[in-house]
Parts: sequence; structure tokens; C-alpha cells
Amino acid sequence: MGALSPLGHSVAELWDGLINGRSGIAPITQFDPSALPTRFAGEVKHFDPTKWINFKEARRMGRASQLALATAHEALADAGLPLPVDEALQERIGVLIGTAMGNFDKSDDELQIYRTRGMRANSPFAITASLANMPAHHVSDLAKAKGPINCIIAACATGTQAIGEAAEYIRRGAAAIMIAGGVEGLIRDFAIAGFGLMRALSTRNESPETASRPFDRTRDGFVYSEGCGLVVLEQLEHAKARGARIYAEVLGQASSSDAYHVAAPDPEGAGAIRASSST
Repeated sequence: MGALSPLGHSVAELWDGLINGRSGIAPITQFDPSALPTRFAGEVKHFDPTKWINFKEARRMGRASQLALATAHEALADAGLPLPVDEALQERIGVLIGTAMGNFDKSDDELQIYRTRGMRANSPFAITASLANMPAHHVSDLAKAKGPINCIIAACATGTQAIGEAAEYIRRGAAAIMIAGGVEGLIRDFAIAGFGLMRALSTRNESPETASRPFDRTRDGFVYSEGCGLVVLEQLEHAKARGARIYAEVLGQASSSDAYHVAAPDPEGAGAIRASSST
């Protein structure tokens, strides 16, 4: 497992923060939020991508790609897989990393440069760096994973669905190992403003650490955050044969569409019921 979150730069730091009741939610530092109704978020604090990525390469990546690549280092080390993985195993390892917004920060940066300074100031890597599947690409390149590669985009369900679909690659024999999970890295003014216009975000600016309260009658919206969580899935006998640490077993997965509304869930929970009953 690997994690970068508002509670820390590792799975251990994330878990320690959770069991000790710490909050990673705080006032936004990545831009000046003073003009917005919501001025806090869950930021991955003190993140320096050059601890994991060559400086030149890091500059060419969006934040989501940087977060995913850093997280993959921890996940692969925890799984006991070298970097790069052994050549004999490379074609049996795949990557499926989902994201809702991807590297939209790179798009924003390059659009601003183009419109204020002109085409000659733009980076030749602008378009490729902005793609949603680039986190998966960079992790694949890091591990030299030459098996299946894909990207799930499913809003708030993205990370969970990516893990479920990755398990299906293994189930049908397309891969023995899948690096899977979700990433988001877009603490930007337009993103906060957009969700604010939907009246979807909490505005509890005076107490951001207590703002996330989805099951409380005083809830007033969700808390926008960033981070990455990855797991290494592996076919059971394959994992046993190499003596891998096994945390859990995936017994089934399913997904369904509410076919109801662009943002609001079906009030009867019909979509969740269909997914649960089909696993």
C-alpha cells in the first residue's frame, strides 16, 4: 500500500492520524482564497516531488502525476517489488489509476501562458502532461510495468472503482499484478469556485478541522481535498509463491449507474442496491 494525504506522506502517517483523531483540513495555502466562500481544503502539506522525481521531469508533470509517482514508490516497496521490476515479470504487471480531474492544473497553467505570453512561451509537453491517464503512464514507466494500462474517471467513486476493475484484469488472467488506486491534485481557485457555485462545499471557515461531517444534521457540504492512495493487487497463488505480504482478499466487485442526476444520488439508493446485489 502507498498513500499521500493531508495527514502525511505515508500509509503509516495517514493511519496514525486517523486513529488519533487528527484532521488534515486547514486554510488553503496553494493560492489566495480570500475572495471565495470556502477558504479551506485538505492539502498534501510540504510535498516536494523532487524527493521522488528528477527535477526536470517533475516540472513537466501535473500535480496528480507527481502525487501518484511518489505514492507508487511506497506501494511497490511495501509489496516487495524492486524498481524497476524484474524483466521476466514486467509483462505480467499492469496499472489502473483513476482520477476525476487529473492534471487540469497543467491545462490551466498552459492556457494562462498562451493567452498572456503567446504560443512560443508554451511547453511542448503541455498537452500530454494534461491528460487524465498520465499518472498511470508515469507509474507504469517507473515500474516498467508492460501489462494492461487504463484510467478510470468516475468522480467520487474513482479510486474504489479503479481497484475493482483492476481486480477483474487479474481475475480474467490479463495480469498477475496490478498497481491500482486513485489520485487527485487540483487545489485551484476555479475548482473551489465551481463546487462553491453548486453549493456543494462546506463554508465552515472558522473551524475547518470539523467541517467534514457527512452524517451530522449540521452538515453543510463536503470538504475538497487532494491526495493519492495506491494498492498492489496480486493473483493469490502468485503472491504466495514469492512470499508477498497479504493484507486482504478481494472477493468481488460491481458498479452501477443511478441514471438519475448529474450530481444528486437516487434518493431510493437504487444504484447502490444494484451494485451490492450483483457482486
